[in-house]
Amino acid sequence: MKSRIPGPEMLLVPARAASVAMRAAEILQVDRIILGLQDRLIQDTVETRFQLTRLICEHRPRWVFGTAEACIHPDHAIMEPLLTAAVFFARLKNWDRVPGAQVLADVEPWEIERLFFPHCKMEPAWGKFDFAVDVSETYEIKQQALAQYRSIFEEQGDRLLALYEAEDLHMGRLIGGQYAEVFKSRAPLVVEDPTVFSPAPHG
Repeated sequence: MKSRIPGPEMLLVPARAASVAMRAAEILQVDRIILGLQDRLIQDTVETRFQLTRLICEHRPRWVFGTAEACIHPDHAIMEPLLTAAVFFARLKNWDRVPGAQVLADVEPWEIERLFFPHCKMEPAWGKFDFAVDVSETYEIKQQALAQYRSIFEEQGDRLLALYEAEDLHMGRLIGGQYAEVFKSRAPLVVEDPTVFSPAPHG
């Protein structure tokens, strides 16, 4: 993207190979926390909701990102209800009065500004989305981070990387750039000044 998103952000993802995930994070120059959840078997439980809620309250992000509208990978599908619940729980007080919620008894509530959902390339491409970000200038860094997951791609015949890039190229063309990432928003997008929008090829 052309500029880094201001303020603290948090990307909550299912845990996989920790060493690979940490190497990718180093390339992206971001901090990564990996929860002790079993890959492929993540479930929407009260305990997991509380884990995510505590992370939000402790790190106090402006924005949270997570997968949505997934229909292929069950871990991706389950993250949307988990995150929306955790974002709501994080706003609440008096967890010390709720039986079984001791893990949240000592945290201060926190209300995020935005819940966004980037498109997961493993899932079918979206026909509609809420906004796109031009990532052309940093796309090489993204490719370097993805390359750390080479064992995953090799198991799939290594076609995934080419498919991922093809989608990013297509979305880039829609906005008049080279590469773009697309997002959906949990709530309607609001701008104070409509002149912040960049021009698009077709108006």
